[in-house]
Amino acid sequence: MTIKVLAFAGSPRRHGNSETLLDWVLAPMAMDPEVAVEKVPLTEANINICRGCNACEKLNKCVQRDGMDIYHDKIVDADIILLSSPIFCMGIASLPKALIDRMQVFRSRKYVLKLPVVPPERKGKRLGTFLSTAGQDWPHVFDAAIPSVKCFYHVIDIKDADISYLMINNVDETGAIEKHRTAKADAEKLGKAMLTEIKKRLAA
Repeated sequence: MTIKVLAFAGSPRRHGNSETLLDWVLAPMAMDPEVAVEKVPLTEANINICRGCNACEKLNKCVQRDGMDIYHDKIVDADIILLSSPIFCMGIASLPKALIDRMQVFRSRKYVLKLPVVPPERKGKRLGTFLSTAGQDWPHVFDAAIPSVKCFYHVIDIKDADISYLMINNVDETGAIEKHRTAKADAEKLGKAMLTEIKKRLAA
C-alpha cells in the first residue's frame, strides 16, 4: 500500500523560510519507497476565496470550478496532510487561509448533510501537521493561527490529538531558517516520527 502525503506550501514567497521547513519534514518521507509525496505551492493552486454562499449545504460540492476540484479529492485520499504558512500580521497568511475557508464543503458534508468525509475505516488513521515561521521573536506570535489550523484539520476528520506542530519564530529575512540552531534537525525528526506512526496505524 502506498502512503499518500499531501503538503500545501502556503507562503506567497516561494522557497522562503516556511517552505524550507516543510521541505525538511518531507525529505525523510520522500526517501521511503512506500511513500508518495505531493507538494502543492498554493501560489500555483488556483484556489479562489470562499464566497460564503452556502450552496454546498445542498449540493455537497462547491459551485466554483477551480483548483479545489482537484484538491478536495486529494485531501480525502491523503494519509498525511501538511500545511505550512508564514505568520503575517499576527495570523495565518492569506493563501492558506483561503484554502482553509474552502473547507466549508467538508463542514457542510459533515454537519449539515450528515455524510462521511472519509470512509469509517479510515477515521483515526490520518495525521496532520502545521509548520510555520515568523519574523517576530514573541512567544505568542503563532497563537492566532492555531484556531484556523485546528478548524482545517477538524472538518477533514483529523482530530486535535493527531495534529503535530513545528513553529519557528525570530526568522525574518530570506534564508534565516537555515541559520536556526535546531530547526532542520527538529523537522527531519518530525518527518520520521510521522512516517513511523502512519505505518503503524495503516497496518492495524
